[in-house]
Amino acid sequence: MPDRLPPLTALRAFDAAARHMSFAEAARELNVTPAALSFQIRNLEEHLGAPLFRRLNRAVELTAAGRALAPGCADAFLRLEEAWRAARRRQDRPVLTVTAGPAFTAKWLSPRLFEFAQCHPEIELRFSANFRMMDFERDEVDVAIRYRIESEPSLWSMDLMEEWLSPMMTPALAARFPTPESLLHAPLLAEESTDFISPRPDWAAWFRTCGIERPAIAPTRFSQADHAIDAALAGAGVIFTRSSLAAHALSAGTLVAPYDTALGTPARYRFVCAAGNENDARIVAYRNWLIGEIRTHTETLPSKQVIQVADLA
Repeated sequence: MPDRLPPLTALRAFDAAARHMSFAEAARELNVTPAALSFQIRNLEEHLGAPLFRRLNRAVELTAAGRALAPGCADAFLRLEEAWRAARRRQDRPVLTVTAGPAFTAKWLSPRLFEFAQCHPEIELRFSANFRMMDFERDEVDVAIRYRIESEPSLWSMDLMEEWLSPMMTPALAARFPTPESLLHAPLLAEESTDFISPRPDWAAWFRTCGIERPAIAPTRFSQADHAIDAALAGAGVIFTRSSLAAHALSAGTLVAPYDTALGTPARYRFVCAAGNENDARIVAYRNWLIGEIRTHTETLPSKQVIQVADLA
């Protein structure tokens, strides 16, 4: 039996067939004909000197030799794919891929895209808006911006900013509801981006900080914070939300946060990247630009008396 490794194409065919337990499905995955796939597997079996599959009437099953080969083969291709992606990420490419939550992407990052392009025309930004903590190598992501309580110890991260939550509304609604007590008669909106925090920074908690007892609160709820803010911008109600997500509207004056009291939380925005990549020139450029934007953002926010929601428990 030869010691040299068999052809990679034959091992790839075997790996796909072992995962699907179907030559037809494996051929479809590899974009080859079933006959071509069968030829590759026969080639591999001849190289081994033993069958790898038992051909049944309408199915296949692994032989003892096939069961011995399958796990190592699958692991080898997974490692090869990871290594290939890692090698691609090391290229000096101008594209920087940033992932952040959909609302933060839409309401904070996107309006500032032009400013970054002006400062760094050599870097092309690509946004991936989702909540999932991505695998930086597998998903080909350079930077993640996450709103979390805990940091990820296996990754490089730094705190970006704290924020507060407060009622916000159009100037027209602010004229109708000039005091916290008047909100007892206002249409209230809520969004779920801080529901993971305990105790929860919500309408009920904010009313308690104002010394207002209120019966069971049933605001209109939105699963996506940016949708809730858009509803508030349309005058549909008063939204209780985070200062970062409403920053552009507050700066433009299309929303106002007229009351002095706000809630703080233990959650922070964090800048996250793969350990060892924090000194990549593109990542450093984006991080430094982001820090400057956050400094400007913080200076333009209205001043609030911030009560930590943990102190209300």
